[in-house]
Amino acid sequence: MSIYALKGRFQDLLRPGVRGLYRAGITANTVTVVAAGVSLLVAAAVWRWAPLHPLLYLALPLWMLLRMALNAVDGMLAREFGQQSRLGAYLNELCDIVADAALYLSLLSVPGVNPTALWALTWMAAVCEYAGVLGVMVGASRRYDGPMGKSDRAFVIGLIGVLLAPGWIDGAIVGWIAWAAAALCVLTSWRRVRQGLAEIG
Repeated sequence: MSIYALKGRFQDLLRPGVRGLYRAGITANTVTVVAAGVSLLVAAAVWRWAPLHPLLYLALPLWMLLRMALNAVDGMLAREFGQQSRLGAYLNELCDIVADAALYLSLLSVPGVNPTALWALTWMAAVCEYAGVLGVMVGASRRYDGPMGKSDRAFVIGLIGVLLAPGWIDGAIVGWIAWAAAALCVLTSWRRVRQGLAEIG
C-alpha cells in the first residue's frame, strides 16, 4: 500500500489547472526546477528559524502538499502536452532527490534529534528512488511500490511538522520516526527490485 495509489484521483483534480499552465506557456521543466528551488528555501527556513519559532514547522506539511501537487503537474505537462524530454527525465529524478534530502535534513536543528536517524532516512530514501529508476534500466517500468515511496515520506515529514509545531513531540521522537521510515525505505527498495524483476519475468 502507498499514498501513490491515489495519484490518479489527485491528477483529475489538478487537470484544469494544468491546462491553464500550458496555455500560459509554463513548461514541465520549469515546474520541476521551481519546486526544487522552493524546497531548498523552505528547508533552509525550517532549519534556521523553526527551533525558535515552532509554528514555522507547519511550513513542512503545507509545502509537502503543494510539492506533491507540483510533482503531479510537471508529469502531466510532460505526458499530456508533449513536453517529455531526456533533460526532463534527469531533472525530475535529480531535483526530487535533492529536494527530499534538504527537507528531511531541515529537521537536524530540532533540539535533541538523533542526526544519524535523519541521515539514515535521507540515504535510504535516495536508495529507494534509485531502486525505482533501475527498473527502466533492466527493461521494466519505473517502480513506485510502497510502503515508503516519495508520497509516503512526504506524509511522514509533514506529520512530523504538524506534531512539532504545538510541541506534541520532541527531537527524540523525531529520531525514532526517522529510523522507522528508513527501515521502511529498505523494505520498499527490496520490493521495487523484486517487482521489477517479476515484471520482466
